[in-house]
Amino acid sequence: MPGPDSLWWSALEPSPSARPPLQGHADVDVAIIGGGFSGLWTARELLRRDPTLHVAVLERDVCGFGASGRNGGWASALYPQSAAAVARIAPDAPARLGAVLRRAVIELGDELERDGIEADFHRGGTLTFARNDFQVARLHDEVEEARAWGASSDDVTWLDGDAAREHGRVAGAVGALYARHCARVQPARLVRGLAEVVERLGARIYEGTAVTRVLPGTPRRRPTVVTIGGSVHATIVVRATEGYTPTLPHERRSVAPLYSLMIATAPLPSSFWDHVGFGDAPTFNDGRNLLIYGQRTADDRIAFGGRGAPYHFGSVVEPRFDHVDKVFELLAATLRELFPEMPGLITHRWGGPLAMPRDLSPRVDLDRVSGLAVLGGYTGDGVVLSRVAAQALADLICAPETSSEFTELPFVGHPLRRWEREPWRWLGINAGLVAATWADHQERRGRSSRAATFLERLMS
Repeated sequence: MPGPDSLWWSALEPSPSARPPLQGHADVDVAIIGGGFSGLWTARELLRRDPTLHVAVLERDVCGFGASGRNGGWASALYPQSAAAVARIAPDAPARLGAVLRRAVIELGDELERDGIEADFHRGGTLTFARNDFQVARLHDEVEEARAWGASSDDVTWLDGDAAREHGRVAGAVGALYARHCARVQPARLVRGLAEVVERLGARIYEGTAVTRVLPGTPRRRPTVVTIGGSVHATIVVRATEGYTPTLPHERRSVAPLYSLMIATAPLPSSFWDHVGFGDAPTFNDGRNLLIYGQRTADDRIAFGGRGAPYHFGSVVEPRFDHVDKVFELLAATLRELFPEMPGLITHRWGGPLAMPRDLSPRVDLDRVSGLAVLGGYTGDGVVLSRVAAQALADLICAPETSSEFTELPFVGHPLRRWEREPWRWLGINAGLVAATWADHQERRGRSSRAATFLERLMS
């Protein structure tokens, strides 16, 4: 398990115990590799559509071990690609997708209440603060970008200094972009609760079950999943492995495993919150190039994270990369820069990999000849997007002759664009991290930087 270093996992009471692994052979309708949000939402959506299905979830560690149980706890309507990139698929695609994602944030809260999952869900929106003129300009551009996603002025709006401070205060902020379609969640409680719901619906969950091979099906043979302890025959095999995808055979270039790290404070006194606000618990960040993200937790801590950890050559994923002291120190310094009056100590430090596709597009696909399906590639925006993707995949599996609102979304059937071979992948991704860091450094000094332009071109 992620262990006591993670605030989210340390708060689980009682501490979850692992389910038994697969031993021997199983025969099912759908086998799902990966017990995170993608895999569990897929199992849930399939069984809601057809309760007679036999569904097995195969998880190498425990459900929620990866990004699903370690993320920043933003249940948002964010999407990793730009509206312009999505519009190249279909002119109306951004507005359709934006409407689905905004609605999905609200529906997530309704589903958690209906399923009895207590995950500290609170929809207080999100604040993106501007702390210099460059960030102001970027955030005004983001307001226009939001309009391309079909968001109204009630959904996303610019707040000048005093109006922003009514929601929350960070040092040096001159304004903020406010988006109301975002909620705070406790992700480990969400994913563990979801696993229990999936079991109640009839799925079998095998934890401690590492998949070593997947044999595609043929017209005469169903696909087979080979694990350390046994095997599974299924009509459909779903890969929902997200940031751990490069650990599977022939998948090193499918997505890049980027590491995002987090810290958390001790519970902060009411005097601090009286001063800085955040009374409605909006999630928060600022308009810098190198992403940061934070939330006020239900027990009045700040959980705060960001990018900056290096990409590792060959898309290697190892537990030792979950902790980078230099990045933790930078996160702590950034948090104190935002909240100079913050008392208390940093009590938790943790991290893990997320999946970034080469073109930033998530992907849902089903090949009925081989019986293989895939979903994922959220680049850190997966809490809500994973459920939408699972709804699309469940519709593809259960109603193959009928299109739906979800199967018509632009990432469904999206072709895989593989990453460059090494060393170009290592050079490009790490150059992007350096460029973002340098651009932010220059902007803090009041200087524009070509590094931001380089970063945009690098990912195009």
